[in-house]
Amino acid sequence: MAQNIRQQVAENIVQVLKDMNDPRPVFVSREPVVIQEMAITQFPAIFVQPTIEDRETITMGNSGAGRRMGRIEYSIRAYVRGVELDRQRNDLIEAIEEALDSDRYRELISSGVTDSQIIRVEIIDRQPPLAEFLITYAVTYNYLRGSV
Repeated sequence: MAQNIRQQVAENIVQVLKDMNDPRPVFVSREPVVIQEMAITQFPAIFVQPTIEDRETITMGNSGAGRRMGRIEYSIRAYVRGVELDRQRNDLIEAIEEALDSDRYRELISSGVTDSQIIRVEIIDRQPPLAEFLITYAVTYNYLRGSV
């Protein structure tokens, strides 16, 4: 059975973030950890998780089959540590945006991905020496019902 679109997109996002140029994140994961327990050498750190998925039918077929459209939002939570936190945070936001915008189809156009984009950046209030932000990244796709 083919890997589902959610898994493919999440793995692609993680790989793109791991391959980023400066500022290159040291730690990228789909599994959350306790940030206070991380070593200083593990920053910048990024966590990727799906949050919301909406679907709608766009064509009907026989026996309930048909084409559907979906939109998954991914939470990209990132942390920087040290000095010049605002500069570090802004540099990392820009690098993430450039990396993700390099392929809006997530190399998955054959799997049905039709677009992806950052839709929100939220700065999370934290005490130094940590800074945090949350990027909401939306991926739109379509598929034949029963194939995802």
